[in-house]
Amino acid sequence: MSSPCEPTTALCLTCDNECSASRLYRGISAPILMEAPKRATKFAANDSWGAFYRNLFGVDKQTQSLATLTGATAGATEAFVVVPFELVKIRLQDKAQAHKYNGMFDVVKKIVAAEGPLAMYNGLESTMWRHVLWNAGYFGCIFQVRAQLPAVEPGNKNQQMRNDLIAGSIGGTTGTILNTPMDVVKSRIQNTTKVPGQVAKYNWAWPALGTVMKEEGFSALYKGFTPKVLRLGPGGGILLVVYTGVMDFFRKMRDGN
Repeated sequence: MSSPCEPTTALCLTCDNECSASRLYRGISAPILMEAPKRATKFAANDSWGAFYRNLFGVDKQTQSLATLTGATAGATEAFVVVPFELVKIRLQDKAQAHKYNGMFDVVKKIVAAEGPLAMYNGLESTMWRHVLWNAGYFGCIFQVRAQLPAVEPGNKNQQMRNDLIAGSIGGTTGTILNTPMDVVKSRIQNTTKVPGQVAKYNWAWPALGTVMKEEGFSALYKGFTPKVLRLGPGGGILLVVYTGVMDFFRKMRDGN
């Protein structure tokens, strides 16, 4: 015979499972809202800075060093767009602080009220380093890998997609290897509430890097690396394929083809 407690127990287990699932997606609204402007800024800035540097240095074509420099500058530009979204995501996902907030807009409201409007850009320096390193590795690798791959026959979309997928995936993996330590440091800086009159333990990127390595060892700088590289490695390839396809589409529209 069934115990009268069983339905309640089952209900509790169901609730626990639902809560666990919801925690996996806590803070997801900020990244979703960030993705479109972030990716658009990445490639638009890379194209704009590429033209600027080619004109500045008097060259007609992109070179390896220019591809890396252009990517790094595009990363710095991109950082200004993503910092507020990253800050909100970090605060929502932190176990110690998550109970303080009731959604994305509540985070913004409480941060501005407690720390001032400029607090929305806490961690700008470390975020800038993170994006400078990732974009330099990404676009620098894309230029080099494309040069090593077989040339694409004119109009052959499959070959173009193959080359973009390979180059972008290698670029995404390289960028992730380069920027993961700064990503770890950025999260700690943005998760620190500023208290007037007190110097935060994690404040600036490079000193914080040294603090983490000294207290926790070098491996601590690569916490979360595996899931990150599994996402951003292939993601870098898919991103380049999508960008190339979108640009080809708009060029055809412009040319009336």
